[in-house]
This record gives sequence, structure tokens and C-alpha cells, in this order.
Amino acid sequence: MKDQQGSNRISSGVIAAVSAAVVAVGGGVAWFTTQSSNPPTPSNPSGRIEPAQPSTRQPANEQTPNVYWLRSNNKNLTLVPQPIKVASIRPNQPLEAAFQSLLAGPTEGTDSTTIPKGTKLLGLKAENNEVHVNLSEDFTSGGGSTSMMGRVGQVVYTATTLNPKAKVYIDVNGKPLDVLGGEGVEIQQPLTREQFQKDYPL
Repeated sequence: MKDQQGSNRISSGVIAAVSAAVVAVGGGVAWFTTQSSNPPTPSNPSGRIEPAQPSTRQPANEQTPNVYWLRSNNKNLTLVPQPIKVASIRPNQPLEAAFQSLLAGPTEGTDSTTIPKGTKLLGLKAENNEVHVNLSEDFTSGGGSTSMMGRVGQVVYTATTLNPKAKVYIDVNGKPLDVLGGEGVEIQQPLTREQFQKDYPL
């Protein structure tokens, strides 16, 4: 009887040991599986988010529109481009900068302008192959027909510097420019470079 009880104790002890081993192995496998599917994240003592690659700030989109001046060629005038560099962020910024330079007048060289001093850019919009330019009333003051044609040409060519095929609409104080100057030069709008060369020779 004692031998039977001893064997029962041994059997129970063996079973308990085997069960403990199975639980331990199972737990180890589960732990290993969890660690494999979730790789450890590297420590980041500073707490900052580090970029994978060094980030460089994107520069503004640089464009080079032309400002058009007048140059005397024997008895005639010719339109001469002067490029300016503009770091643009907004869509119309290059043209706006070109017109600000145009209205300020030439700073060097023999080129000239017939746009009256004090003329201001009241608005500019370029879209759908059209450029709308709104100038102050100073634009219409002074000068004969040659002077009038010269300033219209400067506006048309500067407005179309980024799109030579664009149609140009010129407003003065928000109203379409139909007649320019005391001599009553009629302006047929919209204006294009091709039309200007044909109808308004300098």
C-alpha cells in the first residue's frame, strides 16, 4: 500500500513538472512571437522626431519676365526687352514685379519710356490666355500719338512676356481704355503682339 502511494506521489510530481515545463515553453514561444512581430523602437532621449533624410527648404519658383523699354532706331522706335529675376510665390507675382519695374522707369542705359511718371498699377490678373492690366489715370496724360503708341506697346509686350500669345486688356481706373490721349488714338481691345505690330507701328 505504501509503495502504491509512493508511486502515486511520483506520478503526480512528474505530471506537475511536465505541466510547468509546457506552460513555461508556451509562454516563451508567445513572448518570442510578440517580440518578433513588434520590433523594438530605438530610444530617442531628446524626444525630437528625426527625419529620415535631411530636409532642405524648397526655394521660391524663380522666373525671369521681361520689361520692355523704347529705343530710338533712326526715325523709329523699337521695343527692347530687359529681363528681371523674380522669386515668385503667388501666380501673378512675376508680372506684377515686371510692371512695377516698368512704371518706375529705366535706371540705366539709353533706353527710354513714354509712360508718364506717377502711373500706378491698380490691378493685374493673368489667366486663360488673358492678361488684364488696370492702370491709374496718369497713364493717359501728355504726349502725341507716337508717345501713346509707345506706352501701349510697352504695356502689351510686358504683359505678354510669359505668354507671347496672350490677349491684353488695358483698363484705366477700372474702365476699358478705348481712346488714348488728346489726339484720340483709338484702342481696339483685346490687344495682342501681332495686332499691335500690324495696327500700331512705331
